[in-house]
Amino acid sequence: MAQSPRPRPLAVLEPAARLSFPAEADSNSPVFWRLRNGVATLNLLNSTGAPVLSGGKDLNELTVIRPASMEGAAPGGWWMEAVVPDYRQVLYGYYHNEQPDVCPGNSRSAPRIGAAKSYDGGRSWIDLGFVLEAPRGSMQCQTANRYFVGGVGDCSVVLDADRQWLYIFISAYPREIEGQGVAVARVRWSDRDAPAGRVAVWNDGIWRYPIPIDDGNFAYELAKPIFPTERSFHVRNADGFWGPSVHWNTFLKQYVMLLNRARDGEFAQEGIYISSANSLDEPTTWSAPQRVLSGGRWYPQVIGMDEGSGSDRLAGERARLFVGGVSEYEIRFKRPDDVAVPRQ
Repeated sequence: MAQSPRPRPLAVLEPAARLSFPAEADSNSPVFWRLRNGVATLNLLNSTGAPVLSGGKDLNELTVIRPASMEGAAPGGWWMEAVVPDYRQVLYGYYHNEQPDVCPGNSRSAPRIGAAKSYDGGRSWIDLGFVLEAPRGSMQCQTANRYFVGGVGDCSVVLDADRQWLYIFISAYPREIEGQGVAVARVRWSDRDAPAGRVAVWNDGIWRYPIPIDDGNFAYELAKPIFPTERSFHVRNADGFWGPSVHWNTFLKQYVMLLNRARDGEFAQEGIYISSANSLDEPTTWSAPQRVLSGGRWYPQVIGMDEGSGSDRLAGERARLFVGGVSEYEIRFKRPDDVAVPRQ
């Protein structure tokens, strides 16, 4: 039987001079431009349980400015993983919090996703509350996972082209394997100042909103992953995608997602994968992930290099690939009709 031809690569990696973020990164690291005194500066937030803000002329000249703050931050730390500016330069951030003491006698946590906003370029944040959590009763207290008993976190957030919806791509770790993997939720951009209770998860063609229960709390619905796990995150030989990072690619005219792939309950990295889609509103249209790098560290993300616009949410034909806060490659994207010309 003839084998199906391999799909053309969506991107190739080309070695480049090493670049490192100025602060340690243990999550996706949002990048955004900001005007100060008429000058555009590049800004970056790196997190290891609390964000650190850096800034500079471009990726080559970033220096630490100061640790970011958020009054009343919940126990379990906050990893700022996505930032979307509005037209006033108000920043809307989406963070990963690791809720502790979920299972008695078990030190592992359950992540959840919160929202915040900043009026001062990311130096200080106003908490807008938690917007996504795992369904009640979905914790796996007896787990082989090194880090989590359940929850949702490790997110990426993109505003659609019509500026109507924010799409939140999440990693889901509930007990039920049918809910594990990379899933998607969305909230109206017009609800960005009060998003709690207004974020709907995608579940097999239906956007499901949380159910109000008591004292401002919500019962969250189970999301159906667009990239489900092969083997549960709660067994020793786990196999699943997690940690999405999504950007709009101006060269491909498509959205592009980078993914980690865990090969065991310790989250050892099998490789880094890439997928693409023409739009955000139909989650089933993402292409089958292609591996672009074997092994590697966690948290791959593309950062565009165009002055004044390149970020973790916008990139062109060539960009920098950062993995765990370090870039040793440029990533060059390829259209399906790109064909190498044979040498004469």
